[in-house]
Amino acid sequence: MNAPAFSVTHLKVACSNCNLRELCLPLGLSLNDIERLEELVATRKRVRRGESLFRAGDKFDSLYAVRLGFLKSTVMSTDGREQVTGFHMAGELVGMDGISSDKHTCDTIALEDTEVCVIPYDRIEEVASSVPALRNHFHRVMSREIVREHGVMLLLGSMHAEERLAAFLLNLSQRFESRGYSRSEFVLRMTRAEIGSFLGLKLETVSRVLSRFATEGLIEVKQKHVRILSPDGLRAIVSGQSGALCAD
Repeated sequence: MNAPAFSVTHLKVACSNCNLRELCLPLGLSLNDIERLEELVATRKRVRRGESLFRAGDKFDSLYAVRLGFLKSTVMSTDGREQVTGFHMAGELVGMDGISSDKHTCDTIALEDTEVCVIPYDRIEEVASSVPALRNHFHRVMSREIVREHGVMLLLGSMHAEERLAAFLLNLSQRFESRGYSRSEFVLRMTRAEIGSFLGLKLETVSRVLSRFATEGLIEVKQKHVRILSPDGLRAIVSGQSGALCAD
């Protein structure tokens, strides 16, 4: 098990005043219910860029709500290659991979300086018994994770390179918009190599397809800064209505 690569800051955590409340917590909770939830979050952890929140094989004891920053989850393939399995941003929960076996099955690494709220799992079940909305919320979150994994399998199993990258950009756009940011202009926290690993594409393919999107007037790319000029054009690619597709 790795030594903690982050500093642990003991802070008063006020979920009721957090600007991510509507993303992180179930809607419609009473003030009493929110006070019960605040009992769960005793600490926040700060993870510096490039350092791990947890590693595969670490003991599972908590879930983590991303408050600030951006993380990636990776697993190691049998031939020693790192495979990116997901990207996580503010308002999302990470750590559910450890629930079934009491050990984490992936590495989760900060792509930028990140802060998470630590939610001890044994206390979740205790509080959820008296706050049914919380129990239902976690069930929905876990169900959403299953749906996301099915979506990734579809992405990798049946889509060509252009479809994969268009779907990836549209997904990021929607996630940024739900957090109050621009849906058409954002900064990629991950590298093109990491995007390729997640989408099952070579680095050269990612760069080529992004360049093609830019040439066709669908997006504008300046290093990691992306501006979506034609979301309808990207959606047409995902639906297979854009003509010939680039092979990966």
